[in-house]
Amino acid sequence: MTATSPIIPTFKTPITAQIESLRPHYSADEKEALKNEIKKLLKEQDAVLVAHYYVDQDLQELAEETGGYISDSLDMAKFGNQHSAKTLIVAGVRFMGETAKILTPEKRVLMPTLDAECSLDLSCPIEEFSPFCDAHPDHTVVVYANTSADVKARADYVVTSGIALDLVSWLGKQGKKVLWAPDKHLGNYIQKVSGVEMLRWQGACIVHDEFKTRSLGELIEKHPEAGVLVHPESPDEIIALADVVGSTTQIINAAKELPHQKFIVATDKAIFYKMKQAAPNKKFIAAPTHGEGATCTSCAHCPWMAMNGLHNLLEVLKTGKNEIFVDEKVRLKAFQSTQRMLDFANNLGKL
Repeated sequence: MTATSPIIPTFKTPITAQIESLRPHYSADEKEALKNEIKKLLKEQDAVLVAHYYVDQDLQELAEETGGYISDSLDMAKFGNQHSAKTLIVAGVRFMGETAKILTPEKRVLMPTLDAECSLDLSCPIEEFSPFCDAHPDHTVVVYANTSADVKARADYVVTSGIALDLVSWLGKQGKKVLWAPDKHLGNYIQKVSGVEMLRWQGACIVHDEFKTRSLGELIEKHPEAGVLVHPESPDEIIALADVVGSTTQIINAAKELPHQKFIVATDKAIFYKMKQAAPNKKFIAAPTHGEGATCTSCAHCPWMAMNGLHNLLEVLKTGKNEIFVDEKVRLKAFQSTQRMLDFANNLGKL
């Protein structure tokens, strides 16, 4: 393991199209009956549904219809912490359930499936990451929210994409050297913009890593009037073509605030549900994942996010399975690194 190229473990990546083909399909009447049964159980169990921008539209709609919430992972956990419900149903990937439990240990946290992982989380196991940190004790450890509770517990700060640049820039002004994990593209972007010395873990998001420069350039030529909105987990060459680089929330806000009537969007296309709400008269085009060297494992929609559906949401409400637990010693350390970020963000007025 070298300073800039730590060993990244291999892991099996599901294919989005295969995941979606296995999900049950419902008629309009069947879907409505299913949603009504879920709504009844949510009320009976004093439960609230929090959903990520990247899960399918059915779950996002249901969260809105039942007084739940749709946002990014940390904002989801904050909402759950502040809500009076005794049970949180987290529709997303595993680390999001863990983050909710870290911030709200007294509540029961359930997920539609525990098989929903994240390539960034899987690429940064604590067994590999902790020795990397130990080898660089003079560095401040900053980790992205897309990590396990164990990795958060090892960090000095947890960040989201919306606050990462501000926090790393601030650390740089304090003369700190930063050890960053796990997303290499977001790390590269932050280092270029901030100029802060950073050791970078070499993980990547399988969705954002698939966007192709040549195909995106061709799409821009076809739609020259379109604004290009890019998540900073994307490769440098994709970021270079962007009009706006930002977090999920920042991308939604850009679609609403910019004058363009058409946007090419380089992030998970499930975000289009909230983008269309924010800017109902505008058109959104998914950035291409096809082209030279393309595998289209995700085709701009995370396979693990796609594992969440009405069918397994109903099952977990009926059975109470898929509960999230976090060791208390780990939780307390992870809470500390997360709270540092929240305090910093509050001081900036970003929360």
